[in-house]
Amino acid sequence: MTILLFGILQVFIGEGERLGIRIESLRAKEPIGQVFLRRGLIDDEELKTALNLQTESREKLGKILVDLGYVSERDCLAVVSEHIQVPAVTAAEYPKVPVLDNSLSLRFMKQCKFVPVSLEGDVLTLAMTDPLDGATLDSVRQATGLRTRALLGAESEVMDALERFYGSSASVLGRIIEGIDEDDVESLSDDIDDIEQLKDLASEAPVIRLVNLLISKAVESRASDIHIEPFEKDLKVRYRIDGILHDVESPPKKLKAAVISRIKIMARLNIAERRLPQDGRIKLKVLGKDIDLRVSTLPTLYGESVVMRILDKSNSSLYDIRKLGFPEDSLEVFESLIHRPHGIFLVTGPTGSGKTTTLYSALSAINLPDKKIITIEDPIEYQIEGVNQIHVNAQIGLTFGAGLRHIVRQDPDVIMVGEVRDLETAEIAIRAALTGHLVFSTLHTNDAPSAITRLVDMGAEDYLIASSVLGILAQRLVRVICPHCKTETSPVPEMLREIGFKGDGDDRFYEGRGCAECGNTGFIGRVGIYELMIVNDDIRKMTVAKADSSMIRKKAVENGMRTLREDGWLKVRQGVTSVAEVLRVTQEEA
Repeated sequence: MTILLFGILQVFIGEGERLGIRIESLRAKEPIGQVFLRRGLIDDEELKTALNLQTESREKLGKILVDLGYVSERDCLAVVSEHIQVPAVTAAEYPKVPVLDNSLSLRFMKQCKFVPVSLEGDVLTLAMTDPLDGATLDSVRQATGLRTRALLGAESEVMDALERFYGSSASVLGRIIEGIDEDDVESLSDDIDDIEQLKDLASEAPVIRLVNLLISKAVESRASDIHIEPFEKDLKVRYRIDGILHDVESPPKKLKAAVISRIKIMARLNIAERRLPQDGRIKLKVLGKDIDLRVSTLPTLYGESVVMRILDKSNSSLYDIRKLGFPEDSLEVFESLIHRPHGIFLVTGPTGSGKTTTLYSALSAINLPDKKIITIEDPIEYQIEGVNQIHVNAQIGLTFGAGLRHIVRQDPDVIMVGEVRDLETAEIAIRAALTGHLVFSTLHTNDAPSAITRLVDMGAEDYLIASSVLGILAQRLVRVICPHCKTETSPVPEMLREIGFKGDGDDRFYEGRGCAECGNTGFIGRVGIYELMIVNDDIRKMTVAKADSSMIRKKAVENGMRTLREDGWLKVRQGVTSVAEVLRVTQEEA
């Protein structure tokens, strides 16, 4: 994938001196590959691979490292900027409107890969992929009559700015699409029988670059999922960022077959099968990160819908309990529960509320040599060293219940069941907890007290539930206000009283204005809000008495349980999130 071309690594001494570059320091500079190594962006093996490719292609080392996915575009830009001692242009420094009008031809700017970014007095500043290109600077001076100043720019950003200001193609995506053979595309249809033709098109370089671009931009945007959805008139691509779907630039509908076939080939799925759902995985390195993509295809009215869940294996803080957002008092109770020798601990919440991450964090905290841990999941989202993980396969009879029945014969200390879906699973989990195992699992309920009534509704015996369940954690994820554009705001006091905000009157409220760092959303990342209910003697008596969830909830609050919304208000007072965000994820408490 051609993302950027840094034509700046071969320095002409005369030009450098004329441009004010310190030539004596450039002579003494270490090779640029060593700079990447010194910064820890690549390892020796990756550098060796890139250098071998460089001898064949004669491309610049920075471009090769980015194309291989070893480093991100911004990291590469920083290294080259340091190496040649020319400042780099940040994404925010590109202008919103063209700096010059028709003074320079688009063809010339594209050929020499530069774009004007500012004009102050008689000094024209250019973002250039090769800021040491004296010939181009001379030509610009002669054409405009202005003095010139060169800064280092990434090729993708330079070319995007050119297209946005002066061209017809909208972006990098548009340039990639231009390279796809129209005749091949037009010959495709949704019910094409020539699978070899489809494979050939999906294996063409422009299609490969197009799919790689969609994935790399998703990783760069911090997306958790990529949705590729065919409709009657278009092919829509959306990224889920911090739990919210965002439209992004999409390829034309005529490329639907090529794009989806490419993804299915990468995930080792059957490209000839378009009538049944399929699941697969893709492992690759993107922007220097080891990424797992969990791929799901689903036949819809206008073709196959594809969703790719992005799992970043390089995120070392993923399983750190202290980074989940627990208040200190709740964290202390949570840690005491997960270190119990036996019993059931349940995590509840809707899909996408972070239940699996919480359970994985708990497993990681107790994953010691003296404990045997076995999980049964559907699917296995993250692999944990030292934990025996089983993937549910209903087609061969390996359901949660069947798998759990065999797990207890493996002499485990800790068992994690991905979800309690039926009475069989619930009964085996309860039996395992009563016979000396610590069991973790999830349920789909809106709050913690409802988990008990859900188990009773499944048919589990109330006295067994009361004897085995240690605690229940309900959770949601709220978006964190972007620290770069965080601004104090003043909600109307009447509105705060109406929504039940509990503060002391001196609270300060914040929201994000939106900036380049957060993609103009006002938020970066998410954190959990929690409702932790301890099953004490009071709750056990109410469980055996078959009390409804509202009565159990009332008693739990009397015993000190902090509700989801109250935990949300706590994070609002801490300046972590906004009032509107807490209301968005706790609407059922209204």
